Amino acid sequence: MAVEPLTGAAEQTRACYPDEEGYVERDGVRLFYEVYGSGETTILLLPTWALVHSRHWKAQIPFLARHFRVVTFDGRGNGRSDRPEGPEAYSIRKFAADTLAVLDTTATERAALVGVSCATLWGVVLAAEHPERVAGAAFIGPAVPLAPPHPERTVYPFDERLDIDEGWAKYNVHHWLRDYPDFLEFFVGKIFTEPHSTKPIEDAIGWALETTPQVLADHDAGIDLPIGVDFRELCGRVRCPVLVVHGDEDAVQPHGRGAALAEAIGGQFVTFGGSGHLPQARDPVAINLLLLDFVERLP
Repeated sequence: MAVEPLTGAAEQTRACYPDEEGYVERDGVRLFYEVYGSGETTILLLPTWALVHSRHWKAQIPFLARHFRVVTFDGRGNGRSDRPEGPEAYSIRKFAADTLAVLDTTATERAALVGVSCATLWGVVLAAEHPERVAGAAFIGPAVPLAPPHPERTVYPFDERLDIDEGWAKYNVHHWLRDYPDFLEFFVGKIFTEPHSTKPIEDAIGWALETTPQVLADHDAGIDLPIGVDFRELCGRVRCPVLVVHGDEDAVQPHGRGAALAEAIGGQFVTFGGSGHLPQARDPVAINLLLLDFVERLP
């Protein structure tokens, strides 16, 4: 089902516009994709949680497209892609299959994957189970079940009605349905722990308002659906070069999860001092140069 953005606001001016755009339909769900630049190497910037769409890569696309062919797509649940209903529509394997469909539609035989947060989950599935399609993978602030979450995130249940709506009690489906903007203000504030983050906070809240709290809840539940294999075992099957980047002040996903992922895969681990959950938005120059160096060194 095609759903127009809830805000109805005109899109912001871009520093770089796509050379190609279109839709791919898979199992009745339409996915919007864009292609930038050209070159022998393709970078696929993966979609993450339905909280935001592909515009969260806006500081990477113009730079990377000067050196590589860059493909992005709006993950199901936000942007110009459809918003199917139910947790099963947002499973890890659905996102992995969507990514393969975008690779096929854009005639991309092989790509370097770059993902943020929970995009790491379907990125690892692809790298482990479809090695012929993945030249390398870079994961930023990975949300992976290889180390414990922040303790404060385990205090309040997600599905039960609560008598409190302060702090992480806002990460609750009933609060989302009752006061979605209040949750966004809290959660996006946790994403950007760095000072002077007003603009990225405004951007992220605006993008999150283009979907609904029910879609977000379905995606949250869909991520927890079984994938049929132990995730750590899956990491051990990844053979391509891997770069893991994590901010040491990430208030959403503990720094230890990035370290655990790099160890499980045998990849390079880079800590960004003073960075929160999305360093590609707050420190884009450093992230872009790191990605450039990583992709240029791929076999």
